[in-house]
Amino acid sequence: MSYRYIDYDTLGEGRIARITLNRPKARNAQNRGLLVELGEAFARAEADDGVRVVILRGAGASFSAGHDLGTPESIAERDPDGPDLHPTFLCNGASYGGAENRTRQEWHYYYENTKRWRNLRKITIAQVHGNVLSAGLMLAWCCDLIVAADNTVFADVVGTRLGMCGVEYFAHPWEFGPRKAKELLLTGDSLGADEAHALGMVSKVFPVADVSERTVEFAARIAKVPTMAALLVKESVNQAQDAMGFSSALDAAFTLHQLNHAHWSEVSGGKVYVGTAEYGLDDWRNAPAILPADKNRP
Repeated sequence: MSYRYIDYDTLGEGRIARITLNRPKARNAQNRGLLVELGEAFARAEADDGVRVVILRGAGASFSAGHDLGTPESIAERDPDGPDLHPTFLCNGASYGGAENRTRQEWHYYYENTKRWRNLRKITIAQVHGNVLSAGLMLAWCCDLIVAADNTVFADVVGTRLGMCGVEYFAHPWEFGPRKAKELLLTGDSLGADEAHALGMVSKVFPVADVSERTVEFAARIAKVPTMAALLVKESVNQAQDAMGFSSALDAAFTLHQLNHAHWSEVSGGKVYVGTAEYGLDDWRNAPAILPADKNRP
């Protein structure tokens, strides 16, 4: 199977599948084509009975800079009159008007797909490095385990740069804790790999030069666990989390996310669906550097 935006390979006598986000020039920003291919790759790994562990990583300087907000490829795949229109912009609510178009499209391609990957029938490991921003967090958080390079920066900047209440798969209170989630969303500040490890969000931290090799070693260790035991460990933890309200909270937050989009659409007379400089926000294209969440800095 050939891909345009990702790479797929297997390691360890086929026991480990490795998916690589491969848009390094765009810092692996998530255009529609990448997300659809990612879904196909996860399904491929799930269908392969030889695969026990799936690693998700990114090529280039960053794991993922979040949603693609305007590269030429992203614009072209949305152009209804262009040759590169992606077929997913012709289905799943794409023809509906008002807020229904965006709600249905985002449910299919930002939200439900992320939940589906969280429940993959294989153990998944996110291998992250560099920037893991906003929707980049979604791809890391849907994995069972996170291995981070020591240069990793985790942040959700959509509150400060786009006037939005976080991303579609709103796991922030579960991953950061409630107060830290509020702080990071309201400031746009970041956590480093060691801080994320201290929170329990990250399992391992390795030097950036060694993270790929060490992650494969970690995956090989997990791949030795019998497949039934591994699945039931995963399912036991996921079901416990769901019993505590995780899935219901995600559903509720997705609805609030759509309300936030509808607010900006109404304020702007339908021109935009996120906050812009015209409505009091800093222009995200000229945004200042993301700063660490330093306890001694206001």
